[in-house]
Amino acid sequence: MKLQAVTALVKMELKKVLRQPATMFLNLLFPAVLTLTFGFAFGDPELGMDFNLMVPGLIAYACIFIIMTVSQSFSTERHDGLLKRMNMTPMTSSEFMISQLTTNMLIAIVQVVVVFAIASLIGFQPQSGLSGIALAFPVIALFSLSSVGLGLITATVSKTPETATGVSFIFILPQMFFGTFIPITDSTRLIAQFMPSYYVIDALNLIFSGNWMNTNLLVDVGVIAVFSVTIVTIGIMLFNKFVKI
Repeated sequence: MKLQAVTALVKMELKKVLRQPATMFLNLLFPAVLTLTFGFAFGDPELGMDFNLMVPGLIAYACIFIIMTVSQSFSTERHDGLLKRMNMTPMTSSEFMISQLTTNMLIAIVQVVVVFAIASLIGFQPQSGLSGIALAFPVIALFSLSSVGLGLITATVSKTPETATGVSFIFILPQMFFGTFIPITDSTRLIAQFMPSYYVIDALNLIFSGNWMNTNLLVDVGVIAVFSVTIVTIGIMLFNKFVKI
């Protein structure tokens, strides 16, 4: 595997994102619009809601949405025959996959920056300060791997980009309803514990509250790591088996 080849592929993927307005909206503007909407609609203390408690969910949901953009991207390249043309180049499957993982992790980090910036402007004040915000980035980067893996799984079973969009919501909606900005109840907690989003929300809440020494934070990060590595490994194996790169 050549680092130069991976770097070139990452640059190519980032340029492709910049040239696609729809992808730009989903990756950057959508998290911003979502944050503004929830901030102004539900951030009023008189409504009994704490915007500070909603921000971790908004951050996680932005990363969860990568599932759809990844599945659409791979499905489009597969449908248009781009993957077959890439297969005729000296590029290896490892270089291709690592470049995809790196690109989408970078996109996830940019999304988090956007959410943080918007949330800060409308009142988000983590008790942990800038140190807590900095600590949140590696957690989010790790969590984004699971979304990339689920996007690969979706692209594997979808023959067209349109199908990929619909199938992706099979993975997006459960994490939205059981672990992001929608409060978890005692009856839904058991289901939520089977989803990586549950643990990333708990980890971010501990970080932003300044409770870094809580052993639950290490447990959360460990579970996120296991989820992400397992899911992305399955996604890569399935994609390599059923889709020629």
